[in-house]
Amino acid sequence: MVVDLSPLEQRLGHTFTDPELLRRAMCHRSWVAESTDTDSNERLEFLGDAVLGWVIADIVYRGFSDQAEGALTDLRKSVVNAIALAEVAAELHIGDHLLLGRGEDAAGGRLKVSILSDAMEAVLGAVYLDGGKDAAYDLIGRLFTARLEAAVSTLDRLDYKSALQELSAT
Repeated sequence: MVVDLSPLEQRLGHTFTDPELLRRAMCHRSWVAESTDTDSNERLEFLGDAVLGWVIADIVYRGFSDQAEGALTDLRKSVVNAIALAEVAAELHIGDHLLLGRGEDAAGGRLKVSILSDAMEAVLGAVYLDGGKDAAYDLIGRLFTARLEAAVSTLDRLDYKSALQELSAT
């Protein structure tokens, strides 16, 4: 199946040298089970998760030097989670481009948090492979820095367990 992913490339701000990477990022395992495609987005998702973690850690470390280590961890967790990733994926309309099996599509897979967040990580992995670390870093910075900045004001509410532990230690 030929899929026009150029609108997604435009929203990402990255034109793929190897467009097959972006197409593979859109291939959910349910699609692979029903089609002639042999590769799902799962390997790209694995890579994208690692790239995202590295870039966000670097952005948080460099950009929020006034925050303690625990706050840096909370900031990272505020965007490196399924809900935040699914929100970014929805803003990019990734669901419109997903290749899903008939059952998953009928069950609303294009809106499922787990599928959207996995696809977002796969896209990040694809950008990393296609454009290198600078392209991935730039994209992640554009997509997540504002969310990190907004999360600073809610740090005291992000991790109740840690806050309770700190209070009980004093």
